[in-house]
Amino acid sequence: MKHRPDNVLYHELIGLEIEVVTHSDPTLVGLRGKIVDETMYTLRVLDKVKGRLRIVPKLYGVFRLRLPDGVVVEVDGSLIVGRPEDRLKRLRYR
Repeated sequence: MKHRPDNVLYHELIGLEIEVVTHSDPTLVGLRGKIVDETMYTLRVLDKVKGRLRIVPKLYGVFRLRLPDGVVVEVDGSLIVGRPEDRLKRLRYR
C-alpha cells in the first residue's frame, strides 16, 4: 500500500521527514528532521539543523509529515500513540 494522506496512520513512520508544528514542550516546536525510530510513545528524530538525535513525545504534539511523493500532511500525535502494529489494529476497528 502506497503512502497517501488518507492512510498515513496505517504506515510505518520511520524514514519520513517531520516538522513539529505544535507541542506541549515549546523547545520542540519548529524541530525538523527525519524520523529514525519509533517507540510506543515517542518518535526519535535526527535534527536536520543541529545534527543530533531528539526524542519527541507523540501524545502532546501536532506534526507535519512529508510523504515519499512530496505530499505534506498534518497529524495529531494522539492518533499515532502506540506501536505501529497496534495502531493498525486500533484504527481498523474504529
